Amino acid sequence: MPGMGSGRGLGKGGGRGRNSGGAFGTGGFCVCAKCGAKSPHQQGTSCTSVKCPNCGHVMIREELLNK
Repeated sequence: MPGMGSGRGLGKGGGRGRNSGGAFGTGGFCVCAKCGAKSPHQQGTSCTSVKCPNCGHVMIREELLNK
């Protein structure tokens, strides 16, 4: 059959992606790593695309800061 190999692939590509495959879901906070300001996370918007309202630094997801 075409496309059927001998099963000797390298086995790559089985990872779970970002955040070990777990999404952070809705809710939570974006936190400024520089000054510590918090703002509620907006669904559909990455925290890293949000600037801190206090100092202008890029914000990160609270769960990533606590790792």
